[in-house]
Amino acid sequence: MRILITGASGLVGSSLSERLRAQGHQISRLVRHSSNSSRGEAYWNPEGGSVDKTGIDVLNPEIVVHLAGENIAGGRWNAERKRKIRDSRVNGTRALADTLAHLENRPKAFICASAVGYFGSRGDEVLTEDSAPGDGFLAEVCQEWEAASELASKAGIRTANLRFGVILSREGGALKKMLLPFKLGLGGVIGNGKQYMSWITLDDVVGALEFAIQNESLKGPVNTVAPNPVTNKEFTKTLGRVLWRPTCFPLPASTARMLIGEMADELLLASIRVKPAKLEKAGYKFQYPDLKEALKHVLK
Repeated sequence: MRILITGASGLVGSSLSERLRAQGHQISRLVRHSSNSSRGEAYWNPEGGSVDKTGIDVLNPEIVVHLAGENIAGGRWNAERKRKIRDSRVNGTRALADTLAHLENRPKAFICASAVGYFGSRGDEVLTEDSAPGDGFLAEVCQEWEAASELASKAGIRTANLRFGVILSREGGALKKMLLPFKLGLGGVIGNGKQYMSWITLDDVVGALEFAIQNESLKGPVNTVAPNPVTNKEFTKTLGRVLWRPTCFPLPASTARMLIGEMADELLLASIRVKPAKLEKAGYKFQYPDLKEALKHVLK
C-alpha cells in the first residue's frame, strides 16, 4: 500500500516506517523542510496549520498515519511550551484532516495518534474507550486533538484515534530517562506509588498501528496500552529487579513538583488505569502483555 506518515523520524514513526518498508509498502512523509515528491515527501507546517494539498495529491496515499506532535516532556511547562504542545497537535491534525477530506482521491483510513492523558487522573477507576474524558491540560489537549480529526471522519474516511500509554523503549521516552538513575541504584517510588501507569512496548505500538491499518472495524478512540496496567510502586520494583538494582530512593510528590512544576502532576503523579478493550475485542494479540517480560525484552 501507499502509506503517508507524519512524525516519521520520531521514536514510533521511524520504527513503523522500517517495519512497513520491510513488508513492501511504499512509505511517504510529511516534512517541515523543503520537500521533494520524487523522494516521497510533501511539505506541511503543523503549528501554523498549513499543508501542501498538491503534494499529497501527487503522493496519492491509501493510508495516512499521523504521529507528529511536540514532545510533552521536552522542557518545563510554561505558557509558550503549552501553546506549542497544543498547536502542534490540534492545528496540525485539523489542517491535515481538512486536506484529506478535500482530496479527489481520499485515503481509505486516517490513523491518528492520541494519548491516555485524555482521561486525566482517575485513581484506580478502570478506563475503557467508553469512559468520559477527564480534567487537566493534557486531557483538554487530547479532547481537542481527537475532535480535530473528525473532519476526515465526516468525509467518509475511516478514522481511528490511537490513545498511546507510556511507550517503553530504551531508545527514547520515559524509560530512557529512568535508566541511568535506576542503574546507579538511585531509583525509587514517585509520590505514594499508588498511581496507575498504563504502559506499552514500542513493539506493540508498531503492532497495533499495523493492526489498525489493516483492520477496517477499528475506528474512533482505540486505547493503545498493554492489558495489565501497574502502579508506580509495582513498576519501580519490577524495573529494579530486571536491572538487578535496589530501588530505595523515593521521590516525594512535593520534590517532583519543585523540580518540574505542573508536569509532575500530569506525567508522574497522575493515575490512569486504562484497558485496551477495542484492540482485544478486535483480536489483537499483544507480544508483551506483562511488565516483567516486556522490560526484559526492551532492555535485552
